Amino acid sequence: MSDTNPSSGRTGLDRLRDIELGRLLLEGRAFFALILIIAVFSALSPYYFSLGNFLTMSSHVAIFGILAIGMLLVILNGGIDLSVGSTLGLSGVIAGFLMQGVTVTSLGITLFPPVWVVVILTCLLGGLVGLVNGVLIARFKVPAFVATLGVMYVARGAALLITNGLTYNSLGGSPKLGNTGFNWLGFNHLFGMPIGVLVLIVVAFFGNLVLSRTAFGRWLYASGGNERAAELSGVPVKQVQVTVYVLSGVCAALAGLILSSQLTSAGPTAGLSYELTAIAAVVIGGAALTGGRGNIRGTLLGAFVIGFLSDGLVIIGISSYWQTVFTGAVIVLAVLLNAVQYRRRPKRQAGTPGSPTPALQPG
Repeated sequence: MSDTNPSSGRTGLDRLRDIELGRLLLEGRAFFALILIIAVFSALSPYYFSLGNFLTMSSHVAIFGILAIGMLLVILNGGIDLSVGSTLGLSGVIAGFLMQGVTVTSLGITLFPPVWVVVILTCLLGGLVGLVNGVLIARFKVPAFVATLGVMYVARGAALLITNGLTYNSLGGSPKLGNTGFNWLGFNHLFGMPIGVLVLIVVAFFGNLVLSRTAFGRWLYASGGNERAAELSGVPVKQVQVTVYVLSGVCAALAGLILSSQLTSAGPTAGLSYELTAIAAVVIGGAALTGGRGNIRGTLLGAFVIGFLSDGLVIIGISSYWQTVFTGAVIVLAVLLNAVQYRRRPKRQAGTPGSPTPALQPG
């Protein structure tokens, strides 16, 4: 008996191929969107499709990409981090403050720490902000949205208080003081690649390694897929929760250092709405906001989609207002496609007999 639809003449095999093609387009949407963006803007502008422009755009994407990787870890855990933009701004301000010199009144001296010390202290600050988020959420059961929203305002207010609303300029340092080299992050190249892009590559490599090759990665997917089942299976759910927020804070601090270096200044309003851009990159990359699904590769593609789209609109002279409209439309479309994708494949319960556990999902 033939499995053929008499009205259309299509066999079951044809329908199966259509389903597989639709699934391929749905799951690879970020990649196909990036190719489409490059093709369209290359046709509209002779300056878009060039190695120099791609490197410039990639240095801009690096900031969003590093933020998005930290956000991905949080979202895989089923949480959200609204404080990353403010943490980025505060980190830049702290770096600028240290580069200007720290006066020790009791000794009557001013200390100018070298750049590597500034970088370490700034990353520790980002981790501390993330630790506050993690403790509030994991230990005190404050909803992630509320906890990170409150920390977002605290971090932004602290940046404004430190600078009195002003901006630290000229962060190049002085050879006499031994604190030069801060602009190395934003302007220098290594092996022909901007330093910021190389930092993104390193962060992405280790992030993928952690998610796909370590027990922590398995714990993260398991706790994001089904927290209760993961806890009963012996996963240290609270430790995982705190850790992902700490890592998100460190990523935000790194992004703040790169942005301040690129701008050669540090202002308290830097990073406004960047948390939304990071969330958008994660969603466009195919991660589920409910947790347990997503990977580094998709998140990077999502960051490049947003970055290349925004820069392309600038290159062809589109108004900044329309840029906001286009970016918002892309985000809404990505969320709709995520809903379609995960509605057809409901999230499996961790530990359900006969089904693979989210803990084994590759990074």
